[in-house]
Amino acid sequence: MKDRSVVRGLTGTRMAQGYVADNGMWVRVRIAGDLAFLTLKGKSVGLSRAEFEYPIPLADASALLADHCGLGKLEKVRYLVPVEGFVFEVDVFEGTLAGLVTAEVELPSEDIASPTPAWLGKEVSHDFRYSNAQLAQSGVVPV
Repeated sequence: MKDRSVVRGLTGTRMAQGYVADNGMWVRVRIAGDLAFLTLKGKSVGLSRAEFEYPIPLADASALLADHCGLGKLEKVRYLVPVEGFVFEVDVFEGTLAGLVTAEVELPSEDIASPTPAWLGKEVSHDFRYSNAQLAQSGVVPV
């Protein structure tokens, strides 16, 4: 991302997430503010993938993060940035990934063009190194 000032003045949601398993689907646990979720994510096909997300008790998520995320963990703050009728999720990473800022937008279908605001940096959708699972596993900002 070229310009981090896009999140200045916005209130973000602090997130901690970790990866419990990968057996063809990533199993992720996430605490977002005072909510917690267990998510299963399938392999990417183009820009799409199957995703199933379930709310879980905060105490369960805390225990999973503390003791069962052998495939890596990460922390970030997520900001929601509206652009031309879409909402970009802008993630500002912390810890060993500090300095990395990514932006993602959910589209109704792959044939819908995403807006490209001036503050966006290079496109990394097809670069696996920037997936949250890979970032959590490596703990290193790709160069």
